[in-house]
Amino acid sequence: MSEAFDVTRWRPAPFLPERETREGSLIFVVAVLCFLACLTAMGVLAADRAARGWTSQITGAATVIVRPRGGETPDAAAARAAEALAGVPGVSEARALEPKKAYDLIRPWLGDVSDLEDLPVPRLVDVTLDARHPADAKALDRALRAQGVDAAVDDHSVWIKDIRRAGGVVRGLGVGVFLLIAAAAGAVIAFATRAGLAARRDVVEVLHLAGAEDSYIARLFQARFAKVAGLAGLLGAAGAGVLGAALRLAGGGEGLTPALPIAWSDLLAVLPCPLVAALVAAAAAQFTAVRLIRDMQ
Repeated sequence: MSEAFDVTRWRPAPFLPERETREGSLIFVVAVLCFLACLTAMGVLAADRAARGWTSQITGAATVIVRPRGGETPDAAAARAAEALAGVPGVSEARALEPKKAYDLIRPWLGDVSDLEDLPVPRLVDVTLDARHPADAKALDRALRAQGVDAAVDDHSVWIKDIRRAGGVVRGLGVGVFLLIAAAAGAVIAFATRAGLAARRDVVEVLHLAGAEDSYIARLFQARFAKVAGLAGLLGAAGAGVLGAALRLAGGGEGLTPALPIAWSDLLAVLPCPLVAALVAAAAAQFTAVRLIRDMQ
């Protein structure tokens, strides 16, 4: 008699079961995509920091190549150039470099030369510019010409442009890779939604006959795959965070290499991953489900 009143036996099965055999594969694929997206975000942040650091270092300095005139010695010409530049507004310090440093700079280009002192190696003057109001190359050149110094000023403007251009390319590639990964994740969710609807086509038709709206059925898939993608995003973000921390520690606290200085703050880039994955999955599932349900009618 108790069996006759056991209403749980007569409850209809849910439209979408709590678990599916294919769900594990879906979580794995989305987690890998989220892992790659998080690594891309951390890499872009580290590369941008390196580019800004190099730009700030180069912007605050200039190099002057001094060529002696007549019977003037190279050392005397360099000292005269440093003295002329020291009084220029926007220059914090100007000092002539030792001949050995000039030799060390050109030695890699000349190879194994036994005696560089016999070569007409120009002297160098290292100029430190004011951080707030740095002097430009024209002002330095005018000061040198006023003192009759034959020299060429390198304010590293070419290097600065190249670094900024490279930083922009890295940021653009990072955004492109992120969009590709998001599109791939959406395509995977769309495929899973299509397969789920195809397996329940008869149930969808019965729900239509019962008066269920298309948006109601689509929201069931939207909620399911948003939950799955959120879990996968959490796993992918955790894996990327662990790898980022390992790279940070492997570099002695300064990141993997000086060219990729990963900071602890870069690990925060993984935090939005579960939410972004859930939103992308929800949008893809909603769009795919609505189109397929309409085609079934």
